[in-house]
This record gives sequence, C-alpha cells and structure tokens, in this order.
Amino acid sequence: MSDIFREVDNCVTAPQGFRAGVTACGIKSDSTIKDLGILASDVPCVAAGTFTTSTTRAAPVIVCQERLSSGRAQAVIVNSGNANCATGDPGLLNAYRMTEFTAQRLGIENELVLCSSTGIIGRQLPIEKIQAGVPAIELGADQGNAFSEAIMTTDTRPKRIALEFQIEGRTVRLGGVTKGAGMILPNMATMLCYLTTDAAIEHQWLETELHAAVADSFNMTAVDGDMSTNDTCILFANGLAGTTPLDARHPEAGTFREALRRVTQYLAREMARDGEGATKLMTVHVRGARDKADAVKAARAITVSPLWQCALAGGDPNWGRIVAALGASGCELDPDTYDIYIGDVQVVKQGMAAHYKQDAARAAMAGSDVTIAVDLHLGEGKATAWGCDLTHGYIDENTLYTR
Repeated sequence: MSDIFREVDNCVTAPQGFRAGVTACGIKSDSTIKDLGILASDVPCVAAGTFTTSTTRAAPVIVCQERLSSGRAQAVIVNSGNANCATGDPGLLNAYRMTEFTAQRLGIENELVLCSSTGIIGRQLPIEKIQAGVPAIELGADQGNAFSEAIMTTDTRPKRIALEFQIEGRTVRLGGVTKGAGMILPNMATMLCYLTTDAAIEHQWLETELHAAVADSFNMTAVDGDMSTNDTCILFANGLAGTTPLDARHPEAGTFREALRRVTQYLAREMARDGEGATKLMTVHVRGARDKADAVKAARAITVSPLWQCALAGGDPNWGRIVAALGASGCELDPDTYDIYIGDVQVVKQGMAAHYKQDAARAAMAGSDVTIAVDLHLGEGKATAWGCDLTHGYIDENTLYTR
C-alpha cells in the first residue's frame, strides 16, 4: 500500500479548494513575527474535532466544541502568542469576535468559523490587534506552509505533510499541520492540529476515523507529561475531489484510513522530535501485552519517565529506569517473563539482566533516533508511543517563557 501514496507540497492547502493566509499583528513581543493565520475552504465542509479533556480548557476550545456539534465548518482562525485561557467571560467574547472578523472577511456564515489560540495562559487576548490583522490577510492555495509557521510558539520548526492518492480513480489529497513542543501529554489530540482533505466523507465515519487515528498517534505522544488547556485537532473534508462520500461500507475506505494514520503519526513523531530542548526522538514499541489498553499504559509510561528521559539525554543504557516505569504503569506484568531491547540490543531477558555488551547498548542510544522494544509475553496487545529526551534546554525554555 505504501506505493499508492505520494507526498506533495503545501500541507493543508494541497487539497482542492483550501486556502490560507497569515500576518504579523503584534501579539508576540517581536512584531515582525507572523502570529495570525486563517485556513479556509471555498465551500462548507463536513468537519469533526477532538479536544483537550482538561477542566481548564481555553475559550476557543469551548467555541469549537459548540460549533462542531453541527458537523459542519468552513474556516479556522488561529493566533499564536496568547492562549486566551483563564480569561473568563471577556476571553470567551473575544474568541467569538475572532470568528466574526473572519466570517466578515471571507463572506461566510459566522457559525462556520472556528478559532484556536496558543501561547501564554492568563492574559487577555489583544482583540483589537486581531481585528486590525484579519483584513490584512491575503489567502492563497500556496500558503499552507506559511500557515504552519504562523501557528508556532516554542517550536523550532514547522510540522507539516500532505499525501496524494487515488479513490474511485480520482486524485484525492490529505494535508496536515501541527504545532507543539511543550505541555505535551495529550488525552484527545495534540496541541494544535489541522487536517484538510478534498475527499467527500460521511460525518459519522469521519468522526469515528479521526478519533481512532488520534488515539494511535497524538494520544501516544509525550514530551513532558503536561496536558495543554488548548489541545485541538480538527479535520475538514470539502468533497471537491468529487468522490462518493466515504463511509464504513465504501470499498476504498481503507485507503483513506491508511492515509489519515500516516499523516497523524508522522506529525506526532515530529512533535516529539521537536520537544523543548530535545536532542533525541524516542520510539517505544510494546508487544505481548494482555490487551491494547495495557500496551498503551506501558508504552506511555516509558515516554513520560523523567528518569529514563534523562538517561536517554546522556546516552546511558540504564534499563532499570525502564523496568521501574513498566512496574508503575498499571499494566499487567509477569516479573519473570518480560524482555526489553534498546535498539537491537537485548538488555533484559525474562525479567533479569541479559548478557550483552555495554558498549553496544551505548551505541544504540548514541543517535538522534532511539528505539525501545518491550515484550510482555502475555497476549496479543501492542502499541507504539513517541517521546524525547529531557535536557537542560527544557528547563531553560520553561524558566523564561513569559519574559
């Protein structure tokens, strides 16, 4: 199936009928940095989203959840530099006003516009700057990459991708962009993620597939174990490719499902790779768990262990940190049967130290990509999670964030 997907440029504006535009409106301390973007479809879309489960969710999350109950959307406006969270009724009003400015700019129904914010919590959104910035935004089909950059906060680089493939003999595209480098332990999606496709998709199936893809990608990504107040993932499908609406009975539904998994898992990995201060991407494969839920527990526990993240940063194959994380994860585990590998080096066999060369284990941890594999030998459950090392760069970033 890998041969049927081709990577193309412009991420979220690669699919037919999607346009984006950005501007610098002065929300960030450096007024020259692009900090406001709009992503829009030429026609209304079938849309679905997943959001933070935090009880301190931000105002734009509330607006998105309310409006997506209709299953329709056409545009989203996103600002960086201010989270519009813990801002009370004024913040909620400002979130609605962002959508109003955008609807007027695009000449579409206000209820079809969503909004997102990312940045510092607890400061009122400078809505007058957004109001002035929206008219300055010129939308184009070649501005997807610019949009991916305007939504960044502590990210060192944009995360974006688009795939082209065939459904019913027609060319279909799926694009995605995400931002996030800190406060990452999603329990819904990721920090901010926008997915676009010109395939026609039935709403209930779209929602089901988005949640399933998120569960195996963004929900398996961690940098520091902290959940954001603004986590948002939205998928827009405008149908302009002219396909029959996809649903569970469609003979080529699996092609779109595979494309969605490839896009979301790529973006999830890139977020972990670009974690604040990170120098190494950690991939954790767990197999042989009693069930999928146990495999997820085990894999995620390893990615969020500060002790193991520090060992990873130093290239120290101290597998005892992995053992401790497994034991505390809550997964079912037989202390006499599990195996652990660092790269190709087996460091634990049947719950005890394996015979291996320390230099080989250190070498397996020396690169920028490090793989950990765990076999619990209890069942068929398996899962993959992504994380990163914990360096002093993370501390530096988060001791100076509001300055």
